[in-house]
Parts: sequence; structure tokens; C-alpha cells
Amino acid sequence: MKSTSLSELKKELVELPTKQVLELCMRLAKHKKENKELLTYLLFDAHDEPTFIEEIKMLMDEQFSALNTSQVYLAKKTLRKVLRTTTKYIRFSGSSTFAVEVLIYFCLKLKTSGLPLTKSTVLGNMYEQQLKKINSALSKMHEDLQYDYQQLLEEVVGSQTQPYQ
Repeated sequence: MKSTSLSELKKELVELPTKQVLELCMRLAKHKKENKELLTYLLFDAHDEPTFIEEIKMLMDEQFSALNTSQVYLAKKTLRKVLRTTTKYIRFSGSSTFAVEVLIYFCLKLKTSGLPLTKSTVLGNMYEQQLKKINSALSKMHEDLQYDYQQLLEEVVGSQTQPYQ
């Protein structure tokens, strides 16, 4: 089955009565867990993003507390899980500010976890990839916010990053 474009879906949804749109949303929410999570975010959390960011940070704290630092292989698996969850919530938000805050926090937690970032190629690459994502999100932000978050990033990372141009 071929899916239609977003513009076609939007045109069709505009023509439907409100009750039928509600039924479609409920059916989508029942169909997949991620759809339900997105709907939950949009209805309950999107209006209060700072609180949602704090909730995500607490979730990351819980996941990092379960991190097995003695076995790097298990730590990598746990970190990938944390990143999957984090990336999902970043997609839900769609906000560069949200992405930068959450990813800087991830980098801070990773750096202070005691894992050998320089000895493990996978961990080093994971860390560098998050820095690239942060810089990419920074480029989409207002200049004043860019400067503030760049300062925060430099505090977390140290002298490893280049100031954003």
C-alpha cells in the first residue's frame, strides 16, 4: 500500500468533521506506542517545555545510574538506549533549544560517567556525533541563544570544541 503525501492528508483531514478526526487520532494512538507517546507530548507536555526538559533529564539520570561502567560493551548498549529515547523526544519537540539542552546534558553525563571516551572508538565517536548534533542545532537558533548555549557547551566539553561561527 502506497502512502499519500502530507499535503493530501492535510486536505482530507480539513474536510472531515471534528468527531471523525478525533476517532482517527484515537485509532492512531492505539496502533503504535510511539504515536501514543507523541500525542501525550502534544496534549500534556508541549505547552510547558522547561518542565518536560527536566523530566527528560531525570529519565537520563535514571538510565545513567543503571550504566555498567566496568564493562564497556554493556555501557555502549545502555548509552545507545539513552540516545534512542533522547532522540525520540527531540523529534517530538522539534525545537532546537530543546535539542541543545538535552544533548548538552547527555554529553555532560557521558563525560562525568567515568567511561574511557578516548580509549574506546565507539564511545568517542558517539560523543563526537552528539557534539555535531549540538552544533547543528545551535546554527538554527537566534544569535543571543547561540552565544549562551555555546558558553555552556564549552564549560561542559572544555577546550575540545571550536566556537561556533
